[in-house]
Amino acid sequence: MAKFTKTLIAAGLLAAAATPAFAADYSGDIHKNDYKWLQFNVMHTIDQRPFTDAEGDYNDTYLEMEFGGRSGLFDLYGYVDVFDIFDSRHSNKHGTGASNNIFMKFAPRLSLDALTGKDLSFGPVQELYVASLNSIDGGMMENLIGLGADVQVPWFGKVGMNLYARHPTENDNFTQEEGHWNGYQFSMNWFKPFYTFSNGSFVSYQGYLDYAFDMDTYDVASRSDYGVGTFHGIYWHSDRYAVGYGLKYFNNLYGVKDGSTSYNGSAWDNKGFGHYFSVTYKF
Repeated sequence: MAKFTKTLIAAGLLAAAATPAFAADYSGDIHKNDYKWLQFNVMHTIDQRPFTDAEGDYNDTYLEMEFGGRSGLFDLYGYVDVFDIFDSRHSNKHGTGASNNIFMKFAPRLSLDALTGKDLSFGPVQELYVASLNSIDGGMMENLIGLGADVQVPWFGKVGMNLYARHPTENDNFTQEEGHWNGYQFSMNWFKPFYTFSNGSFVSYQGYLDYAFDMDTYDVASRSDYGVGTFHGIYWHSDRYAVGYGLKYFNNLYGVKDGSTSYNGSAWDNKGFGHYFSVTYKF
């Protein structure tokens, strides 16, 4: 595999660093472009949100297993986070119970180009997908489904874009929406190497945007009809390692309304910036 093709993105994204600016090719063997990857990230975060401490000290060090790839019809990205790995009293995840110490996200996509055997590209759109996004933790299960695309964007190259309908299956803190279709989410991710060293390692700008909108609050005061999370990271990559820093902006993320009263009587702090430091080993 080419060096850039097997590059893994520590912020939770995957893209080919040298993506060609033409339509997907599924002629002949549809597995000819298959690849897979796995990596482990040690993440330290400062001022994550949402949290209920007015001083804004939601900090933690956690382990993340990231994986993904391509196999014929299917494109996959996913990760599993295990929080408070050092059992530290300084972590806001410390002592919260085992069910709150794991978070999982899986995002499989089915290529419509590969499924139909037709070139569905047009303009800057390279490939179309049936896209899904599934998030799970101890008190929440959210399933999103919609239409995805790989889009060529000037300077950035290939950018993944997906528009989903939300279906919360379980939400311990917002039971009113359980089992109902509730709003939509637009997501996009990018990965742009912009400086390459003589040894082949490189520096990239990578990130994502998640924008949920048109959500029914069911007249619950702590809920918002929209939520935004966007991450912007600078990372150094080699074949085996990556080190980086990311700045994330939160605004009513997950539909939790900033300043509203939380389940424990304190105020939700869900607007502002968080900091993410990571060290990665790639398998």
